[in-house]
Amino acid sequence: MKGSIIILNWNGERYLRQYLPALISNTTNTDVEIIVADNGSNDNSLQLLKNEFPTVRTIVFDKNYGFAEGYNKALAEIKSEYSVLLNSDVEVTQNWLEPLISYMDEHQDVAACQPKILSFYDRTRFEHAGAAGGFIDQFGFPFCRGRVFAEVEKDAHQYDEILDVFWASGACLFIRTKIFIAEGGFDAAFFAHMEEIDLCWRLKNRGFRLVCIPQSIVYHVGGGTLNTEHPHKTYLNFRNNLFMIYKNLPEGELHKVLFARYFLDYVAAIQLYFTGKKQNAISVFKARRDFAKHLPVLKSQRKENIEKVTIKEVPGILKKSIVINYYLFGKKKFSDLIKA
Repeated sequence: MKGSIIILNWNGERYLRQYLPALISNTTNTDVEIIVADNGSNDNSLQLLKNEFPTVRTIVFDKNYGFAEGYNKALAEIKSEYSVLLNSDVEVTQNWLEPLISYMDEHQDVAACQPKILSFYDRTRFEHAGAAGGFIDQFGFPFCRGRVFAEVEKDAHQYDEILDVFWASGACLFIRTKIFIAEGGFDAAFFAHMEEIDLCWRLKNRGFRLVCIPQSIVYHVGGGTLNTEHPHKTYLNFRNNLFMIYKNLPEGELHKVLFARYFLDYVAAIQLYFTGKKQNAISVFKARRDFAKHLPVLKSQRKENIEKVTIKEVPGILKKSIVINYYLFGKKKFSDLIKA
C-alpha cells in the first residue's frame, strides 16, 4: 500500500459526516486507504462509519489516548510507505494528495511534509495551525509562514514556493511511516498540542528535511477539540512548549533559554490576568509546575536525543525573539521577521 490517511476521531461524528465525503471523493489513488482511528468515542461515530462510509477502515481503541498516543497506536498498525495524519475538521481539495506523494517520491531525504493550510471559514486567509509551514524563534516560540501569534495573513500567493521548514503541521502531516516509528513517534506525555513540533525538532536534529508544499491545499476549521481561548489549551501549549525545549535544545543554549522563558512565561501570565483571562493565567503557573515535576523523565529523553544529533546547527530556528519583534517593533508577518 502506498499510503494511509488516518483520521484520529474522538466524538467527532459531525466532523466525519461533514468532511469525509470530500476526502473520499478527492482521494482517487487506489493505492491509498482511508482510516478512522477511534479514540474511545461515546457518540455515534462508529455507527455512522458503518452505515454511511463502509469503505473506510476503522481502528477502535478502548479509551481516549489523546492525540499523541492515539496516533502512535494507529501508526503501529500501518504498513503503508506513507502516512497522512489528518485532523477530522479538515476539508481537502481536488488533487490535494498528488503533489505530496510526488515530492516525497522524488526527495528521499525528506521525512515529512505538509500542504498549504487555509482557514475553512475565511478561505482567503491562512489557518493558525500550520499555515504555509512552521518555524520557531530563539526562545522556542512557534510561528508560521502566514501566521505570527494571533496575526493571520491573507493568502496572496506570497508563500507559494516549496520551502524547507522547521516543523510541519499535525493538522495534515504527511510522513514516511517507517521514519515515524523508528524515530519514536509522538511523545505520549504531550497528550495534545505541539507534539508534532517536538517530533519535527527531533527529526531535524537527526538530519532529516521537512518541507511545505503549497501546491497542495486544504482547509482547516481549527479548535475542533479545544477552543483557542480554553484554559486547558493554554496549559498544554505552555507545558508542552517547555517539554520540547528541554528535550531538544543543545547544551550551550538550554539554560539561557530556560532562564529567559521563566520571565517571559510569567509576563504572559500577568498579561492574561489583567485582560480578564484569570483561568488562562493560572494555567501558565500550572504548566510551569508540571514541567518541573516531569524533569526526571525529560532528562532521560534529552540524553537520548542529544546522543542522536547528527548536525551542528539546526536550520529553521530564527535567531531572534518574535515576542520582541511582534510587540515592540510591530513585526507581525513572516516576511517582516525575516527582513528584521
